[in-house]
Amino acid sequence: ALETLKMFEKKDSRVKSAAATNLSFLYYLENELAQAANYADLAVNSDRYNPAALTNKGNTVFASGDYEKTAEFYKEALRNDSSCTEALYNLGLTYKKLNRIDEALDCFLKLHAILRNSAQVLYQIANIYEIMEDPNQAIEWLLQLISVVPTDPHVLSKLGKLYDNEGDKSQAFHYYYESYRYFPSNIEVIEWLGAYYID
Repeated sequence: ALETLKMFEKKDSRVKSAAATNLSFLYYLENELAQAANYADLAVNSDRYNPAALTNKGNTVFASGDYEKTAEFYKEALRNDSSCTEALYNLGLTYKKLNRIDEALDCFLKLHAILRNSAQVLYQIANIYEIMEDPNQAIEWLLQLISVVPTDPHVLSKLGKLYDNEGDKSQAFHYYYESYRYFPSNIEVIEWLGAYYID
């Protein structure tokens, strides 16, 4: 894939930008961040309005830990294409890193309007409500999430934990037991179930 894409580097700027965008993404996946950053720069310089190139550039900056600068690249990508879901999702994650929770929630709620059944988006919204210490909303979004991925033991145990914290032992037991059914090796879940049976 790398060799094929490198053949397009010498073409006109639009083709060069597309090839450099894909090369940047491939290097990013291989955790070769310096190369990923080089090709992201090349892609952006070849076509400043390419939202995928700007998103890749944001990803490489995110990996370096400069979250304020990262957010700028994602916002620019969204100015060029408001339907760029990857930029919107990554902007939400960046705001979470910056502890700008309301702005992160806003990003994920916008995404939810576009991608109704995205498990990742539903999880992020639930997680943000948990951070905001609103367990009822967190439970509500996790229940939507398990309608999409009903066999995810992590989500089921998270529901069990939230119901337990709310004092609803029967619901907590139901979700912890379901989690145990799909993944019987989670020690935390086994301990909770053991304590429940002792009670």
